[in-house]
Parts: sequence; C-alpha cells; structure tokens
Amino acid sequence: MTNLKTDSERAGRGGLFGEEPKMFTGLIIELAEVKAIEKRTDSAKLSIKSSNAVNDAVVGDSIAINGACLTVIGIDRNILSFDVSYETLKSTNLGDLKRGEKVNLEPSLRIDSKLGGHFVAGHIERIGRIKTKTPVSNAIRIEIEAPYDVLKYLVEKGSVAVDGVSLTVVSVSKNTFSVVIIPHTAKITTIGSKNIGDTVNLEPDILAKYVAKFLLLNKDNDLPLLSTLKKSGFVS
Repeated sequence: MTNLKTDSERAGRGGLFGEEPKMFTGLIIELAEVKAIEKRTDSAKLSIKSSNAVNDAVVGDSIAINGACLTVIGIDRNILSFDVSYETLKSTNLGDLKRGEKVNLEPSLRIDSKLGGHFVAGHIERIGRIKTKTPVSNAIRIEIEAPYDVLKYLVEKGSVAVDGVSLTVVSVSKNTFSVVIIPHTAKITTIGSKNIGDTVNLEPDILAKYVAKFLLLNKDNDLPLLSTLKKSGFVS
C-alpha cells in the first residue's frame, strides 16, 4: 500500500513549491538500509528501507542520503525511493552502494527545527578516502585523504560534513584532514563501520565558501575586514 499525501500537505512542507530551504545540520536521525539501486545509462533509482524518516516523509521532501540531498519520489510502506542524477552519481559515492548496505539519513530542516551541528547544504563537493583509523581513549581519530577543492575551506576547529555527518576538524595537512568521533557517532552513523580505503562524501562548511569568495572578489580593496585579516596573517 502506497503512502499518499494530498497536494496541500506537500505544498505546506515545500514539497511542491519549495517554500522551505533545503538545509540540513549534519545530525543523522537514522542508519537505514539500501533496499535496491537500479542503474540506468546516466542515472539511477535508489530505494531505502527506513524505520524512522519514512514515518514523517511525503513525496517531494528533501532527505540527505550520506550527505547528498535527494528528493523523495515514492513511498511504499517503509520504502523511500529517490532518483539519482548523473551529476550526483559522478560527484558522490552513491553509485557504489550495494543492496543491504547502511546509509545515513537526515530530513531537511523545517522552520521550527532545532539547529544542532552546522549548516549543511547537502551538496557534496568531492569524494574523500579514509587513510587511517586510530583508537584514542574511547574515541576514534580518522584521517581522510581529500582533494584541494575541499581542504582549502577547512580549518582546525572548523566544521565539515563527512557522509552527511557534522564533524569538527582536528587537523589539516597538505593532502589530508583529521576528525575524531565518539562511540555514539560510531554506532549511529556509517562512519564507525567504514574501513581504511573506503570512500566518504565531503562537504566543507558553506559559510567558509562564502567568506573565501568574498575575499577573492575584494582582495584588491582596502576593506577593514581585509586589513584585519592581513595584519593577522590570514590573507597575504
């Protein structure tokens, strides 16, 4: 039996007309299971078995799957269906998913939602790869290889979304960055079960991208903010 909602219900949640912004916080609400992934020439259809997010979902909703914002196109009992475009397949690791594999789910923010982690757009920048996993006390330090397109926006104590999970950057080097996850995060997200060599979707803090663009466009202007950053050594 298909779970159908009225147009007014979908419109009221931004499902038809997009009144609500498609933003996330990087706080995963469910570790769901891939039911099927149907590969096509330049796209795919992804079906996810959900026990939590499905209860409040309607067709047209935005849900982040491993950090990638996708639109619900169908609901059948506890199965959520999504179309995955060529661009998404190219820029994320969703195309490598297998039946039975676990994925991180997070519905998009609503006007009355609590803001937990940090602002996440659900637009994956690039794919990273786990280089090392090291136990540290009761936590796990994870070093991730990442391209410059991501690393240039990362700073120590800043934020990054890894497979959609909001994490704090511990360190940044020439080719890698590190994060630390606590046992709770390891248990309720895919990050805990990932192994060395596995891929992860990466999205740097969108606020860092806006600041970087502002600085680039105004690098030759004598603005007070730029002057302060130059004196502090942040901008050359």
